Amino acid sequence: MPRVKLELPEKFQFSTELRVRVGDLNYGNHLGNDRVLTLIHEARRRFLESLGLQEIGSDGMGFVIADAAVVYRAQAFYGDLLHIEVAAVDFSSRGCDFYYRISQPDQRVVAEAKTGTLYFDFRAQKTLGLPAGVLAKLRNTMV
Repeated sequence: MPRVKLELPEKFQFSTELRVRVGDLNYGNHLGNDRVLTLIHEARRRFLESLGLQEIGSDGMGFVIADAAVVYRAQAFYGDLLHIEVAAVDFSSRGCDFYYRISQPDQRVVAEAKTGTLYFDFRAQKTLGLPAGVLAKLRNTMV
């Protein structure tokens, strides 16, 4: 069976740090696979906030996850400090992809991930075009 392969961008526009909490552990006493999605969600929110954007605004418009892929590289344990890098790339008229690299201080990569997003009207329950202002802020981080 072929494994999922992600081609990470050369440059990540943002990074943040999070610690593995007791609630992030699974029965193997290491970082649970499902918790990686929660950690990258937090990192994505922090990235958007650093640009003055919200994942979902008070107007009910924002990003919805269309797909996700995670490649696990190493274990992480309770209390480990994780460095999470985020990049927004592959822009389309209705969304973009976010890529993530999670590593430890010794540079050991714990996981790599991608989430495909669409811009969404949560009140009307339909996709929208990515607003020019949002697109400009995301693209300007590539410089």
